[in-house]
Order: sequence, then C-alpha cells, then structure tokens
Amino acid sequence: MLKGKKIVVGVTGGIAAYKACDIVSRLKKLGATVDVILTKSASEFVAPHTFQALSQNPVMMDMFETPRYWEIEHISLAQKADLILVAPATANIIGKVANGIADDMLSTTIMASTAKVVFAPAMNTIMYQNTIVQQNIQRLEDLGYGFISPASGRLACGDIGIGKLCEVDGIIEFVINAMAPKQDLINKNVLITAGPTIEAIDPVRFLSNRSTGKMGYALSEAAKSRGANVTLISGPTALKAPAGVEVISVTSAEEMYNRVMEHFKQNEIIIKSAAVSDYRPEIKAINKLKKQEGPLQINLVRNPDILYELGLNKGSKKIIGFAAETDNIIEYAKAKVAKKNLDLIVANDLTEEGSGFGSDTNAVYLIDSSYNIIKIDKMSKLDISHRILDKILDL
Repeated sequence: MLKGKKIVVGVTGGIAAYKACDIVSRLKKLGATVDVILTKSASEFVAPHTFQALSQNPVMMDMFETPRYWEIEHISLAQKADLILVAPATANIIGKVANGIADDMLSTTIMASTAKVVFAPAMNTIMYQNTIVQQNIQRLEDLGYGFISPASGRLACGDIGIGKLCEVDGIIEFVINAMAPKQDLINKNVLITAGPTIEAIDPVRFLSNRSTGKMGYALSEAAKSRGANVTLISGPTALKAPAGVEVISVTSAEEMYNRVMEHFKQNEIIIKSAAVSDYRPEIKAINKLKKQEGPLQINLVRNPDILYELGLNKGSKKIIGFAAETDNIIEYAKAKVAKKNLDLIVANDLTEEGSGFGSDTNAVYLIDSSYNIIKIDKMSKLDISHRILDKILDL
C-alpha cells in the first residue's frame, strides 16, 4: 500500500515514544522505506537500536556525528522524504517549527524539506490546551502542516483529558490517506450540515445545544480530500472551514431548513450531521425579558424536520442522518432510519467518554436501510469520516 514511499519518522521525548515502535513496524509492513530521527530526549524512553532493528536503517540523532556517507544527512533525508511524521510530537517540537527554530537533527530536517509534515501531538491536557501551544498548532495548520488530533483518556501523569497520542491505527490510516488519498468522490456534489442551531428567546437569550460542529467539519475535510464538491451549511461554530469547501453560515433551524432546501436538488449525497433544535420559542421578545416574581413560561413550537422532508423527496439521492443518544442507541437509530427514509444513520452514545459533542474523537454505529450494523471503535473524527464515506460509496 505504501510500496516505494519514503517516510521519515521523528520521535520526540514523551512516554508515548514507545508507540512509535509499532508505527515504524506497521509502515515497514506496508512497504514504506522508513528512516527514524530520534531526539535526545526520546532516546531516554526508547533506545536507538530498537528503531534501527524495526526500520532496518541507521537511526539519526546527532547532527555533528561523523556521517556514514559523503552527504549532509539532514539535507539528504529532507530531500528524499515523501512525508515526515512526528509521533509523538511534543509542545517543544511544535513550537520550534512554528517559530522557525532549527537546532537539532529533527527540526533541521523539517525545515530543509518540502515534503508533507504531519504532527501527532501527545502531552499533558493543560499543556495541549495552553493558548501558546494552540496558537502554534493553528499557525502550522494555516501553513499546510498536518495534525493528527490526540485522543482523550487517562494520561501517564494521572490526569484525565485530551492529550493521549492517537491510536496507532488512526495514525497509520492518516498516513495512508496523506500519501495516497482516495479520489472516489471526484465530480460528486456533497451537501453537509454541521454545528448547532440557535433559537432566540429575546435579543440576549437563546435555546441551543452542545454541538461544536467538529464532526461535520471533519466530514467536509474528508469529502473534499476525496475529490468531492462540498457545500457545508453550518450553524454557529468557532471552527475554520476546510480549504476549498463552500460554507453557508446560518443561525436558526428555519434558516438551515431554507438553505438545505435551496441546495438539495444539485447534490447527490446529503449528510445531516448538524444538531438542529427541535423547538423554538413561539414568540421572540423584541426587548430583553426582565426578571419577574415567580416562574417564567415560554411556549415552544416545533421546528421543521429537515431530515424527514429530505427523506420524502430523496429519489436517487443518498440521505445520511445522525443520531446522538444517551440510551437505546440502536433501537432509536433504527426507528429513525425507517421513519425518515434514510440510506444510512450514524449513531453514537453521548455518555461514552471521547464520543459526541466537543470531542476530537468519536465511536459510532453505522446502520443502513437493511439494518446492517457496523461498529466503529473510538478514533479521530476525521478517520470516522472516511469510514462513513466508505460506507456511503458501498451503498
């Protein structure tokens, strides 16, 4: 699958460095030529000889050691690499590259290369969420560097939160897609909805939900990378849209309904991942409601059921829905498939750690119109997105 591809794996200092052994082994088995650059800190966790045995190539560490061949080794590696994967990537290496610092073998090789560079961060939750680290990540993403989102869970330090190195399966899948991206959606028009909707009570207050839009934006990125013409209709989020995706911003459920219906006809695949409010206030107050004695009663009315309307008029189009539940996941999802005439539903358990709103990972069930069920264990939302697209194309 990766036969003939040349991959440089940079391993930086963190407890997750041992997982890089599996990464190197898996890449070799897929046919890639692998060279490993080990930072001094990483060598405190895993000995260079281990990576040398797994990669079947000398391990690079010191820029100033006597070269084995008459070439400047960091330049040689930089020029021959098809991809540079840094896994695990510490805050230190991310910060160095984001600010143009090249003071060791790995950072110098990255700076001297025109190859795609992908970071798989792994660090303490507070460190990962630090504003400076996030700004460095954003800066590198804006420059075209790739990032494999870390997972959530129990960290080596004992904390629980985001920062664990992505599972090796997810890293390998990301590399495969980066090296040989599928182009099976070329000339296909795909409509995706994402994020929450907001239903105003008055100029200050509103009804909404916890959706962040991450799943829909990941689907947009995946579909675009596979050649699709993607229209993303998005409720309010803080996310940056993938390059090349047409974004239509909406606020309320009614706005989303109108925009979806406007674009329904020209799209062959419609993926409704937005968390649309089922109800809205019957009356929106023109002025801010003032606090009164006693309870406040707000009458709610139903919003249009976008997915149901699409199912009534789908024809040959493929309609995919989402079901975020807290109980009876499969039963509720199957009922939704039948009621709304769906080709596929993506169901997930909101009570499962690392699944659902706000998470960078997800774990889902794919249920088609014949009620065949595929369970996908927790992985990044981008990887989940590719699995969903694979299933849609199999329908």
